Amino acid sequence: MATLNPPIRSASSRPPSLTASARLRRLARSYTLRVFAQAVVTVWAVITFTFFLIRLMPGNPVDVYIDFLMNQQNITYEEARARAASQFKFDPDANIFVQYGEYMGRLIQLDLGESITSTGTRVIEQIARFLPWTVFSVGLGLFISFILGVTIGTIMAYLRNSWLDNLFSLLASILGAVPNYIWGLLILIVFGVQLQWFQVGALRGTYNSSLTPGFNLTFLLSVLTHAALPVLVYVLGSIGRWMLNMRNSTIGTLGEDYVSVARARGLPPSRILLAYVGRNAALPMFTLLAIDIGFIIGGSVIIEELFVYKGIGSFLFWSISQRDYTSMQGVFLVITISVVFSNVLADLLYSQLDPRVRVGGGEK
Repeated sequence: MATLNPPIRSASSRPPSLTASARLRRLARSYTLRVFAQAVVTVWAVITFTFFLIRLMPGNPVDVYIDFLMNQQNITYEEARARAASQFKFDPDANIFVQYGEYMGRLIQLDLGESITSTGTRVIEQIARFLPWTVFSVGLGLFISFILGVTIGTIMAYLRNSWLDNLFSLLASILGAVPNYIWGLLILIVFGVQLQWFQVGALRGTYNSSLTPGFNLTFLLSVLTHAALPVLVYVLGSIGRWMLNMRNSTIGTLGEDYVSVARARGLPPSRILLAYVGRNAALPMFTLLAIDIGFIIGGSVIIEELFVYKGIGSFLFWSISQRDYTSMQGVFLVITISVVFSNVLADLLYSQLDPRVRVGGGEK
């Protein structure tokens, strides 16, 4: 039996290879590349801005330490300054542009430097110590508020203009209008101090200090107990927005033609809810969720100080009070990267949902 050989294509029939300039033009039109390039420039600009901004704050690490020694140990300024000079490697009189060049040089090598006030302690180690607790507490609060808010918002849309919808709308408006730190103060004062439903002092920290960290039930319960109040505050502060956004998105989806066609075909209400309404109404919510993920790190300073929860927000507050420049820069860098690239994630996600956002018809 004769075998058929594939036709041999002549050199003239092959598609011409792209030139270097054509490849560069094609790469420049890439939507994803443009988004990431803008993100990198934004991170650099914010890093530079915060570097100079924190050095414009009144006082510096040496002055703060001198004031502490003079107030606590009742010694003269000269004695306190001499002890501060031996304590810190930081020179407050060094040229600020030289400091910036040295900082950027270390940053390119992924080195955040050492803490000024805690000699010998690397900033990256401090961030690695405190960051997981903030990600756990704020992330858990965001997850719970998102699930509850989307669920309740869908129910509100299906029961729109009913007494239950009006009640939930009023509740969501109140929850969204009150800042989360106000909820934290109310919980501490009303339920902790006045009603004494819990011992405020016993819930300080991230877990019971008498326990050894490990994957065991006792330690995990202690972690959840200490994180319960911050998580509750995060839920109260954000669930109202999810409820109202999901309600409005679901109402808009219910008015679409494909939902009317599905009802006319006699499809079960449960299938219409899951396959037609819920899936499409929740798409904008996931975009907002991607953006909110970036604010996990930076939105915890007041709450963690309020409940004495030792996360990255508490560490940032301490760094600011001590004027620990390198620690502040390290935390601000982490916050900046998380916020910028969460917006990149949301931008790319939305470009997949709606290709019209790709400006100028650029390629992916």
